[in-house]
Amino acid sequence: MGQKSGGVCYVKVDGQQVVIKGNVEAPLSDKKRETIAPGYYKEEEVAPFVKVSEFLVTKGTAVQKIMDGTNMTVTVEFANGKVYTLSGGYVVGESNLDSEEGKAPLEFNGDKGRWS
Repeated sequence: MGQKSGGVCYVKVDGQQVVIKGNVEAPLSDKKRETIAPGYYKEEEVAPFVKVSEFLVTKGTAVQKIMDGTNMTVTVEFANGKVYTLSGGYVVGESNLDSEEGKAPLEFNGDKGRWS
């Protein structure tokens, strides 16, 4: 029997559900490993993040609050039932609104990311 592993997911920023129309990414680990010699590796921290490829800016979207926030909680509920919570979140990089479709990419970084 097949199991659902992808599809619709839900994103909330400080409790406000936002409308998304694209892909959402979150890191599976808080570290990145790289082999430096057979049997030896180095480890680097990965900043916790949530990337939203297409965030729809609707009439009710609190755009200024999202763009100015520096301590937000971003919660992503994936279609497979997994939930990623980013705390201490803030928007990084450029987010430009596409006037034709009313969407923009968003990337949040934060202090801590946790899977549940």
